[in-house]
Amino acid sequence: MKLHPIDWICVAVYLGGMALMGLYFARRNKDTEEYFVGGRRIPGWAIGLSMVGTAISSITFLTLPADSFKTYWLRFLPYAFMPAAAMIAAWLFIPFFRRGRAMTAYEYLEARFGPSIRAYGAATYIAAQLLRVSFILYLVALMLSSLTGVDETLCILVAGVFVATYTIVGGIDAVIWTDVIQTIVLIAGGLLVLATIVILLPGGFNQIFEIAQTHDKFALGDLVDGELVRADWSIDFSRKTIPLMLLMSFNFFLTDYATGQHYVQRYCSAASLQEARRAMWTNVLVGVPTWFFYMFLGTALFAFFQVFPEPEVVAMLDGRTKPEGIMPFFVLNYLPHGIAGLVIAAALAAGMSSLDSSINAISTVWIVDVYQRHFVKDADDRHYLHVAWIAAGLASCAMLGGAVWMLEAEGETLQDISIRLTALLGGGLLGIYLIGFFTQLGDARAIWCGIGVTVAYTLWAMGKLPLPFVLPFDPYYVAIFGNFVLFLVGFTAGLVFKRRQPLSPGLSMWG
Repeated sequence: MKLHPIDWICVAVYLGGMALMGLYFARRNKDTEEYFVGGRRIPGWAIGLSMVGTAISSITFLTLPADSFKTYWLRFLPYAFMPAAAMIAAWLFIPFFRRGRAMTAYEYLEARFGPSIRAYGAATYIAAQLLRVSFILYLVALMLSSLTGVDETLCILVAGVFVATYTIVGGIDAVIWTDVIQTIVLIAGGLLVLATIVILLPGGFNQIFEIAQTHDKFALGDLVDGELVRADWSIDFSRKTIPLMLLMSFNFFLTDYATGQHYVQRYCSAASLQEARRAMWTNVLVGVPTWFFYMFLGTALFAFFQVFPEPEVVAMLDGRTKPEGIMPFFVLNYLPHGIAGLVIAAALAAGMSSLDSSINAISTVWIVDVYQRHFVKDADDRHYLHVAWIAAGLASCAMLGGAVWMLEAEGETLQDISIRLTALLGGGLLGIYLIGFFTQLGDARAIWCGIGVTVAYTLWAMGKLPLPFVLPFDPYYVAIFGNFVLFLVGFTAGLVFKRRQPLSPGLSMWG
């Protein structure tokens, strides 16, 4: 079953609206202050919704329902600890980034540790984000192809060029305000799917809970050899337990909020410190329920197909096909015409809101932290604006090329490469900021010692160093230990290598 013309019209109207918003905001972009941080006047609630849209990509749209559909609720745990990380970021981290007129997360690193550490942070961020956007666009194309029957390569080109165009011309204003719309569309699309399930089930909403409880679908556990294995509260780094999953969540969100340009750029776009903090609370109050809802949607789909079994769905449950196909299957076969188009628009929104944020952030980091800092220091602002457009265009081309390449790669190998490169590129970055925020020790020499040891540790953790002993913990926790290693080594080296110059006021909690 393929899309009805009414669905195509809904998708076209949505895409047309996004394009018009990009063109509208293009008129404002007369300087880099507007293009990168929106004139520092964007309201906190809009920034918060934009942060939600950035975090909830097509990966979330497909994999969260698929995970709770086939297994249980263990993987919701990482999202449950997000508020704790957000609280620390709102009260401790955001003020550091809003001092002065910063545009990137890595300007702080130079002020605290020197230009080489700023360059390291900027380079690893750009490389990691290029990998991320390629992977997200690849998933968007797979989803669009399964829903529309259009060739996957063509889906990559059409979706990628469309997102790149409104992002390049519209700047951060277009990114944030289109993300606001996309977040609303994403939530509305999921609600339409759930409403359809409730209407079609003979027992309505209550039947979802009855079936879920019968099959223990809300359990905090995982599926191992077809059986439920419950997670426990022990501290055992060799497997997934509840406390360690929460710790992993805390580490992940704290890293994003302290080191991710796509978040820091939004803090700097807010009209005031109060608005920046309001953005973070909006992100929490909307983001956590949205993740919860999409997990519940997968459970609802499980209940629905227990009542209305389908051979294709049975194949997803027993492992013959991938469960990520459950949402597209339901959309194509059970949603009314028009409603299906809106849900597909929601799926597109999930992908585009992540892609546009990363493209704009890559451009900002390249101009502010690399090009203007090291290559062309004294050009007029108009020159940097034009180069920013070129940088965003080149990042978009790299995204398209990476996504097309991923079509030819094996799925498991691709995931392995993605996980390993992300760990290698981002490993320990949070540790650098924690040394900066919470101590008065260290300069570039101490941090480079920490980086060197952390890279070696990460290579060992990925099995790339021929050491006679193996990891005593699950690879799931590699990033947690990476930050710990960098902080410990950097802090110790800071005791050995005394700062050559006194620390400027305002760069540390103790300054």
